[in-house]
Amino acid sequence: MSASWGIKRRTFLRGVGTAIALPMLDAMLPSQLARAAAAAADKGKPARRMAFCYIPNGAHMSDWTPEKEGADFELPAILKELEPVRGDISVLSGLACDKARANGDGPGDHARAQSAFLTCSQPKKTAGSDIKVGISVDQVAAEKIGDRTRFASLELGCEKGSLAGNCDSGYSCAYSSNMSWRSATTPVPKEINPKSVFERLFGDGPADAVASTRAKRDAQRKSVLDSALEDARDLKLKLGVRDQQKLEEYLFAIREVETRITSAELVDPAGRPNITVPVGVPADYAEHLRIMFDLMALAFQSDQTRVATFMLANDGSNRSYTNIGVRDGHHNLSHHGRDKAKQEKISKINQFHMQQFGYFLKRLKSVKEGDATLLDNCMVMYGSGIGDGNRHNHDDLPIVLAGRGGGTLQTGKHVKYPRNTPLANLYVSLLERMGVEVDSFGDSEGRLLERIG
Repeated sequence: MSASWGIKRRTFLRGVGTAIALPMLDAMLPSQLARAAAAAADKGKPARRMAFCYIPNGAHMSDWTPEKEGADFELPAILKELEPVRGDISVLSGLACDKARANGDGPGDHARAQSAFLTCSQPKKTAGSDIKVGISVDQVAAEKIGDRTRFASLELGCEKGSLAGNCDSGYSCAYSSNMSWRSATTPVPKEINPKSVFERLFGDGPADAVASTRAKRDAQRKSVLDSALEDARDLKLKLGVRDQQKLEEYLFAIREVETRITSAELVDPAGRPNITVPVGVPADYAEHLRIMFDLMALAFQSDQTRVATFMLANDGSNRSYTNIGVRDGHHNLSHHGRDKAKQEKISKINQFHMQQFGYFLKRLKSVKEGDATLLDNCMVMYGSGIGDGNRHNHDDLPIVLAGRGGGTLQTGKHVKYPRNTPLANLYVSLLERMGVEVDSFGDSEGRLLERIG
């Protein structure tokens, strides 16, 4: 590759009905002279990304919370799934979401936990259309930095939700079905169909044209890559050996995900319990989770968005987990009444979810960005708005923070904050690391800088 040759960060591989954004390549970095000048201005660095992953019904906290603080802690049973990325995570204890508490509104902890988790605002108790809670932290970031990427944000999930009806003790279904809110009254619906997400990320042109091309391609069983390979071949001739390898790995990952989505469409989802899903959703829940995690990783890798949310299931979900030998409904089990057999099943469900999250983190860590990894340049929070599902408490929440935020976060430790430290304090700190300066957010009382960065 010529020393003076380079490509723009927003370059796409294009084909019929296809636009494939490229990952970070060495050829996108400034020349040696320009790089030295850019270093002084803190330019040319890989972008920082921020994601929030939600699990329903709290956790079995005795199998979640490490006994020791600091770096010298053992991963409890649930967190052992993160052993391969132990140095890239921090376990944060003591954080609370006060606005998920009743505060005079009576029952409805699941709806409040879900809707307050990223808004840190008290949802209005209503089963009608007059819903109101607050803008979520991801949308605060998307509003400020969303114009730098193809998509301001990406909202994913695995269970279909509703914007109407009464889902939890007088709270609208909109509260328990969404955690991303563009405004106090407008939730951002999540996409649960992997194929729809894939086409959104890698389709190109007007919606009707993309749909037409998609139908023809599906009929002929052709990949989105097929129509862009010629463009890719031309580009590879200009790239260095390292960039050629990066491009090959990236295109392979796209094709592999697309193949899994196509295979999922051939499986009859009729046997999947309690969930109404559109065509294209895998019948196997674990595969569904992993495809969605892969799609989020690809979206970050190609810098199509820097902000994402993923609801592994809606809060209050009563899904059974027969794939891991748990036939009882998750929500029913969460009201365990200290029954040890039920607690063991809850822990098993928690471990299953954590296993999928660990898969995602390892996927991010496998992607190189300059001298760092994609995970190094991410801040990924994983947790729930409920602590123990039996108590329905909203303090001492199960929270894991992964990634180094472009070198701004210290990882590999258990940090225990004073009881009832607002979760919103963490969000203020994460927003600042995304370049979004805010004086406060939700019920924040300051910044959660101590012992994380």
